[in-house]
Amino acid sequence: MDQHLVWLIIVLVVGVIASNLMVLKYTSKFKWPTPKDDNDRNEKTPDEDSTDVGSVKTNRDDKRSG
Repeated sequence: MDQHLVWLIIVLVVGVIASNLMVLKYTSKFKWPTPKDDNDRNEKTPDEDSTDVGSVKTNRDDKRSG
């Protein structure tokens, strides 16, 4: 019985490895979308321009100041 269990585990491991390799081969054919223009990605949005993290006060800062 132990010999059958060992063979079963070996077959399962080989099957998992083979299926992972097949999935990698299949997904390598996919084309990922690329950004149309790199300048669009580097520009800040209006929300990012108006938000200055350093100048934002929290309630805790107000309580400490007096």
